[in-house]
Amino acid sequence: MFVVGIDPGVSRCGYAVLERLGSRTRAVAIGVLTTPPSDPLPRRLADLQGDLVALFEEFAPTVVAIERVLFQANVRTAMSVGQASGLAMAEAARRGIDVVEYSPNEVKAAVTGYGAADKQQVQRMVQTILGLAEAPRPADAADAAAVALCHLAHAPLAGLRR
Repeated sequence: MFVVGIDPGVSRCGYAVLERLGSRTRAVAIGVLTTPPSDPLPRRLADLQGDLVALFEEFAPTVVAIERVLFQANVRTAMSVGQASGLAMAEAARRGIDVVEYSPNEVKAAVTGYGAADKQQVQRMVQTILGLAEAPRPADAADAAAVALCHLAHAPLAGLRR
């Protein structure tokens, strides 16, 4: 089962593809999709959508887990995060892939045990849990892996509530 974690953004959209193998989880791909800030927003969104299409086609995930946008002090940042999140959700839904959202605090708590963990703590725990030689960089990539790990931690519980 492949889970794609997304830390949405137009400039930098973190992604992580994790595979659950029994009780083990392995990182298949972790990285960041980028768009040039100098390009017009419609072009950047089209480029990001194309990259998401390629990601979903290559890995055919069972679920896409996305970090939910709760609050941003900077309205421009909040808008671009929302636009990137919407693209990922729409593209996944178009393909019949389940989409789930988790708040930043849920993600941090699932990975570090502490809902107010800092970026470095999240990076180190992602490295440890996935057995990586070094922490994923940039932070957007580690955050995307943390979102996917959060889903894998919550998925068995979600089945019990049904």
